[in-house]
Amino acid sequence: MVNLADTPDYEITVEVHPNRVRVVFNGATIADSTQALVLAETRQADVFYIPRADVSMDFLRRTDHGTFCPFKGNAVYWSIAVGDETTDNAAWSYEEPYSQVSEIKDTISFYPDRVNILAD
Repeated sequence: MVNLADTPDYEITVEVHPNRVRVVFNGATIADSTQALVLAETRQADVFYIPRADVSMDFLRRTDHGTFCPFKGNAVYWSIAVGDETTDNAAWSYEEPYSQVSEIKDTISFYPDRVNILAD
């Protein structure tokens, strides 16, 4: 783990988004939340993290894909399937995030170029 306290030129913040966030793929609502988080990270676009309880997991299929972030930990991925359309590895989660971003535990994020993310 790279400790954020040791990297003054790099910052990650996590805040509650004040409004509703929906994720739609192929006409189906994949997630709908009024409790979404926004993770802001240096040199990265802001990312919504949606509580797993607000995600329709029936549309998600766990894959073998994984990535590692030195600030957040290991990410697991899901593909999304609705009808005859599938988008591979379009959602991810840090199931055991590092303590410095513990707020994102039990949340799922989505690639905005693979789904429609609608934020009020």
